[in-house]
Amino acid sequence: MAAMTRLYPATGSRRNATITRDVLCLLLIAFFCWCGVKTYQAVDYLSVFGTAVSDTGTSIQKGFGSAANAVGSVPVVGDQLASALNAAGADTGGNLTSLAQQGNEQVHHLALLLGWLMALLPTVVLLVAVLPRRIRQVRSMSAAGAVLSNNVGPANRQLLASRAAFGLPYGVLLQYTRDPFGDLAAGRYDALVTATLEQAGLPTLPPATPAGSGL
Repeated sequence: MAAMTRLYPATGSRRNATITRDVLCLLLIAFFCWCGVKTYQAVDYLSVFGTAVSDTGTSIQKGFGSAANAVGSVPVVGDQLASALNAAGADTGGNLTSLAQQGNEQVHHLALLLGWLMALLPTVVLLVAVLPRRIRQVRSMSAAGAVLSNNVGPANRQLLASRAAFGLPYGVLLQYTRDPFGDLAAGRYDALVTATLEQAGLPTLPPATPAGSGL
């Protein structure tokens, strides 16, 4: 049967710390996305100036068109004056409108670019910093579960205690007992067994019942 992937430690303090870090990471990513949206909106708002310029150009072009219509009926030179006014309107208002539309498109593209950069860059930096460590943790817990799942029990306390005494860093051992090797030699396995299982992210065992004690 395939080994089950373990995402979180089974014990309270380490489990809570891991969940807290994951939630904080997700909140930061959400914050970065919010910053990206706000950046896009702020930059894209600048397109209002291009819209105003475009409206001005359209108004100028309409003004020249109205003047052309007014003089078009003048005998002899009416058609020439109307053509000249229409051409002037296209050269001034039309060009202004065209430039404003191009400016609006460039502002939209810039807003999108800055918005994506504001959201993605810090998100990538955060994931590069935390994701490899989190993946190693999941792999380590899953591998430990696959190895120890069939060997955790009262009958294997000595083996689990030996695994802690000879396999865990001294700094970690001292978090559970001040005398790990003395405990191992004297058969006091509870602290060492707990150390092995907690560091593997597995559920701990209840303390051993002293020999000769009643139930």
